[in-house]
Amino acid sequence: MDFRGILKFIPEIKSPEEKKLSFKEKAKWTIIVLLAFFVLTNIPLFGLSQNALSRFQYLAIILGTNFGSIISLGIGPIVMASVILQLLAGSGILNIDTTTAEGRKFFQGLQKIMVFFFIIFEAVVYVMMQGLQAAPGFAWLVILQLILGGLAIYYMDDLMTKWGLGSGVSLFIAAGVSWRLITSSLQFIDQQGRNCLLNFSTVPCSGKILVLIQSIITRQNVELLSAAAAIAVTIGIFLLVVWAQSLRVEIPLSFGRIRGYTVKQPLSFFYASVIPVILTAALVANVQLFGGIFENAATVCAAGGACSGLAQFASHLTFLGHFVQGQPVSGFAFWIGSTNILDLLIRGGFLPQYILQGFVHALFFMLFSTLFAVFWVKTSQMDAKSQAHKISASGLQVAGFRQDERVLETILDRYIMPLTVMGGLAIGLLAAITDLMGALVSGTSILLVIMITNQFYQNIAQQHPEVINPSLGKFVNK
Repeated sequence: MDFRGILKFIPEIKSPEEKKLSFKEKAKWTIIVLLAFFVLTNIPLFGLSQNALSRFQYLAIILGTNFGSIISLGIGPIVMASVILQLLAGSGILNIDTTTAEGRKFFQGLQKIMVFFFIIFEAVVYVMMQGLQAAPGFAWLVILQLILGGLAIYYMDDLMTKWGLGSGVSLFIAAGVSWRLITSSLQFIDQQGRNCLLNFSTVPCSGKILVLIQSIITRQNVELLSAAAAIAVTIGIFLLVVWAQSLRVEIPLSFGRIRGYTVKQPLSFFYASVIPVILTAALVANVQLFGGIFENAATVCAAGGACSGLAQFASHLTFLGHFVQGQPVSGFAFWIGSTNILDLLIRGGFLPQYILQGFVHALFFMLFSTLFAVFWVKTSQMDAKSQAHKISASGLQVAGFRQDERVLETILDRYIMPLTVMGGLAIGLLAAITDLMGALVSGTSILLVIMITNQFYQNIAQQHPEVINPSLGKFVNK
């Protein structure tokens, strides 16, 4: 059977028949997907034994999930499929012409098959490696629930892409980070279930804003400095990212048939947007996740416990690192990870090795953010050739040049690829620095939620300008 024929049998969300959906229609489906996401994050896996799920907190933020829930896989399978497929296509191993409609459809079909593969693979690995430990006799039931949850996330992402206001992957990350940002700022219930507001002097609060107030009252200088630093860094990151988002190059365009009418084509400094840092952060999260799961399985196997073929394979992956309470303390996972250096300096736990770790972390983020930025631009019709075709088809041309698509492509190529590379390097460095400085949640998470929110705003402004400017809507509707 032709491999392309298999793609026809895979269920998919039907695209809308209308060329342009209304804002109300898109907003409706976006809210439905968001509510479904929060509902699924609160449905626990049936048959799961007692697990130390707190060690997955950072991974849960990046992967847009809540470990221990039915959607514990989060966006992990989607991201891993995208990363591998882009690496294969970008290196030339997989030769697919994504400039044609048929090529793009085939590329998306391959990605869909790889997502399904990683949903099944990660579900099996999570349970068999005891990352999510099932109660005796419930292993395959937990795996089945994880697969169903993974499929739900995939089709919710597909629904958002076709019927909503943007990417489902971005929405899930932004929703998860926003919720944790609120709880990390104002959490007043400790791990023992005590309410610190009822006994402010003896029960320590968890939310940094409450910790700041509490430490002023109780005169705990270290806690005061730590909380104040986290809040200040969060505000600083917010202002820096908002400023960086405003950097752009504007290319003057004009209508060939209408003299004197010009528009400007903006090219953002972060041309590939937030996608490269999402893929890089998810790659780091997956390395740490599987490193911890593999080490746990290898330890159980060495101790004479249940030793499956996967566990024996895991014993050969010790280079990924050694983990203590879910945190890498050595190996590859440690060096590409990050440590809150500022908080360690305040609390007196700083070690020189964290400087080297920070350098490796920044280098890793810059390198892979740049690679993913280039691959993303080439595979998502954001390259100079595709943009030149779109602009030329709309009847526009660069002011002062003759109307020729090849000329337009040459001019755009001077800006698009340099912006892609410089933007990838810059966003990778910015993400790494925010991780090392610390914030109310991870620095990368803060960076992601700000850029994703801005991306949603830009999408609405471009596709539905009447929502941003009601007076324009009244003019259009006349």
